[in-house]
Amino acid sequence: MSQETVWIFGTGTLADNVSDLLEGACGIVRLTDWPTWEADTAAIGNAPDTPDTPASEPVNSDPSLHQKPSLALLLHDAWHPALDHRAHEVFESSNIPWLRGCVQLGEGVVGPLVVPHAPGCPRCADWRRLLAGNEREETLAILHLLEEQGGLDRDPLASCTALSQMAHLIAAEARRVLQEQKPMLDRAVFIVNMASLTATRHFLLPDSLCPVCGSRPDDSAEAARITLQPNPKLDPNGYRTRSLNEFKDVLLRDYLDSNIGFLNRDQLDLVSPFAAMTLNLPLLHTDEVTAGRTHSYAESKITGILEALERYCGVAPHAKRTVVRDTYRHLAAHALNPARVGVHEKNNYARPRFPFQEYHPNRPLDWVWGYSFYRERPILVPEMLAYYSLGQGDGFVYETSNGCALGGSLEEAILYGLLEVVERDAFLMTWYARLPLPRLDLESMQDTELQWMIQRIRTVGGYDLHLYNATMENGIPSIFALAKNRKSYGLNLICAAGAHLDPIRAVKSAVHELAGMMLVLDRKYEFHREQCLAMYRDSAKVQAMDDHMMLYGLPEAEERLDFLLKSDRPMQTIQEAFPPRAKRADLTDDVRDLLGVFRRLNLEVIVVNQTTPEVARNGFSCVKVLIPGMLPMTFGHHLIRVKGLERVLKVPAQLGYVKKKLTRQGLNSDPHPFP
Repeated sequence: MSQETVWIFGTGTLADNVSDLLEGACGIVRLTDWPTWEADTAAIGNAPDTPDTPASEPVNSDPSLHQKPSLALLLHDAWHPALDHRAHEVFESSNIPWLRGCVQLGEGVVGPLVVPHAPGCPRCADWRRLLAGNEREETLAILHLLEEQGGLDRDPLASCTALSQMAHLIAAEARRVLQEQKPMLDRAVFIVNMASLTATRHFLLPDSLCPVCGSRPDDSAEAARITLQPNPKLDPNGYRTRSLNEFKDVLLRDYLDSNIGFLNRDQLDLVSPFAAMTLNLPLLHTDEVTAGRTHSYAESKITGILEALERYCGVAPHAKRTVVRDTYRHLAAHALNPARVGVHEKNNYARPRFPFQEYHPNRPLDWVWGYSFYRERPILVPEMLAYYSLGQGDGFVYETSNGCALGGSLEEAILYGLLEVVERDAFLMTWYARLPLPRLDLESMQDTELQWMIQRIRTVGGYDLHLYNATMENGIPSIFALAKNRKSYGLNLICAAGAHLDPIRAVKSAVHELAGMMLVLDRKYEFHREQCLAMYRDSAKVQAMDDHMMLYGLPEAEERLDFLLKSDRPMQTIQEAFPPRAKRADLTDDVRDLLGVFRRLNLEVIVVNQTTPEVARNGFSCVKVLIPGMLPMTFGHHLIRVKGLERVLKVPAQLGYVKKKLTRQGLNSDPHPFP
């Protein structure tokens, strides 16, 4: 090991301590002058690794610089992010692994160990820590200031004792690298408490958008092409290809950490009738709260993590760079016509401060590549339809998570994306057309777990459950669920939906959604009852997602659901409503069956692959499924999207609910009750 060389760049107590600890274990080269150090590194990087070939003469006269180091250390008693960036550029080009150690706003940070040409760098660690913290925008301002102007030579909380503790951690990691042992800081960091001297190790999930080590390929038609692959099921009666037990440990390790995590907080929901968990996905300017709803807190934590991964993938194109910007008129031969997805009413676009601009085929848009199973080729899709569009940029409609789904394979993600489109379409079709759906007989559902859920909703939640068969012309089992409060306080009615090839699973999904709202929001409703009354009197005041649900907490609003509650259609058993389906041993066969259904209905299925490196690392895939013509869910009554969608007028007659095609004037004009 005496032949190994370590370069130590930096001045101060931390660099001195590490140099002393490594003395005798390897060759030490201390570098303090950045320009000389950069030139020396470039010279070493250009030198062949073979000892028989003379190296280029470095600027520094130290003969140790003729030998390429096994490791470089960048050590400071304060935080200098600009030096981290420069170090990455130089060491990456020279193929030298390196380790950062510094004191960052009162805490010691050691790591990560940066391996050339691999993701995961100090910028990733700093960004994850920034997002996980409580003062993100303030920390970001400090980061930018330090990048532009530099900072202190020594952090005020960097005591000699704490720096000594950090030095021992760094020296131990350096020895592991030199001895070719498994490093502790490969995609990980130590965070050292300056007061207690405790050091905790934290996994670092590389940031796919990192400006330092991130690498996004250009979006392309070829990369969007999808060829369905076999996916044997875990169980012929199930619809998953991987077990939660298979990946629960890695999900907890990779994604949940209060200090540096992709998710920074998890919390038990002790109010819900079931064992629900909430998790927080921190974004720069907001927090996205996701939920896992099962009958086990441990399992709910895992499903909540998966939901957060799905949400993250749908926010923006993290894995590929959008490169097409043009008008639909120029791209029409190989692009989706945006007018087919349903747009807002023309008078809304003219309203002051309306967040969207009216679509026109001559208006330039950003486009991403998806795959059309109907055309069997890649197709361009407006980026704002493929990802969230919440009134930013050049959006022409409000688009949320419609059709977004995560799966253990691409095919599994496609299946659940299709089912979500079906679920929301069935709910909105029921609402806009006021369909008097047949009610389902709860006692006919011979599933022990489901019967337990129904009883718990009644006894613990205090709600009576009403389930309706909302299956549309596609024949995919769909449920409209309604919970009616039996208590003297809280939300009067709660609505939800579910869709699945297995009708019992569709029912359970809808019941879990209902349970996630009852009891939890009773107090909020009581506090905001006057606001709910205002929304009841003026639908224009229904602006946010929660408004739709809270409005129907009012007893006064119950009459708007009389078309269901007072329906005189015969009650159906679960067996009458949903004939048995052929069981498939391979999930891909289920996907092909659904694709065939939509093809026969002349509905185009388009899939945009949203998978990011953050989820792909563990074998997951995420997609956005678009089916132009199906009704998309929106929130805010002024943002409904039915213009241009003829199905809402035709399908009720096809199903026998009405005798003739509906008119737009006859559609339900009240805000929908979807939560």
